[in-house]
Amino acid sequence: MKISDRIEAAMTTAIRQGQGGIAPAKLAAALDYAVTPGGARIRPTILMSVAMACGDDRPPLADAAAVALEVIHCASLVHDDLPCFDDADMRRGKPAVHRAFSEPLAVLTGDSLIVMGFQVLAAAAGHTPHRAIQLIDILGTRTGMPFGICAGQGWESESQIDLSAYHQAKTGALFIAATQMGAVAAGQEAEPWAELGARIGEAFQVADDLRDALCDEDVLGKPAGQDDLHGRPNAVASFGVQGAVQRFDDILGGAIASIPACPGEAALAQMVRAYADRLVPAGARRRSTVPGE
Repeated sequence: MKISDRIEAAMTTAIRQGQGGIAPAKLAAALDYAVTPGGARIRPTILMSVAMACGDDRPPLADAAAVALEVIHCASLVHDDLPCFDDADMRRGKPAVHRAFSEPLAVLTGDSLIVMGFQVLAAAAGHTPHRAIQLIDILGTRTGMPFGICAGQGWESESQIDLSAYHQAKTGALFIAATQMGAVAAGQEAEPWAELGARIGEAFQVADDLRDALCDEDVLGKPAGQDDLHGRPNAVASFGVQGAVQRFDDILGGAIASIPACPGEAALAQMVRAYADRLVPAGARRRSTVPGE
């Protein structure tokens, strides 16, 4: 089964379980709305790719880890879009959850998805409880304080921002979780995989800065120009388009070089390169080759 099919099948099962029993209908509908369509599913795809590169000897555990990571990511998007944060009306080409269902239901949807992530891992512990405990710990570390996406959001309320800590928490945290959780799900040590996740996260942040600056809302599926609007630090403002593209390429090279030795090392490197080609807007590379740009 293809990675994408495994992810979608596991996601569908988890959401249906969250909607089961005698449940409030609007919140149940909002759970599915928040995770569908799934976009690129880049984080669970990286997780599954690492697990497969390491042998993938417990596919159900890798599936659960991928779902847990993705529902946490989706929860963060629901919360990010709220008026108290980004106040975004659109997400993935459709109204944000708080616009489609109301602000209270959006808060509850995000909260429910966060809880679901840890429930899915606990339910999958089975015959590998040690691995499951590690997965829960990694996901918790990269979700909360001081190293997770909550910390990343928190930096935006500070008068002075530690740019490195901000980017690693805001964007890098779930990519570090992806590489480490993929390795742990397949029985490998987590620590050697942290650098790969951090570098992929950094590259993704630079690419996101380029898309935010150069693409319109129709392409992004969400409001454009948010970095300038909210006064956030970003690679395009710091380095220009050409410098940001060069920085992206340098980070990508470092990411590939950091892949730990494993049976699927070559295939994993190919996957990272393939995603990189999709991340940077074509117009950014064209502009970066024009003198004076």
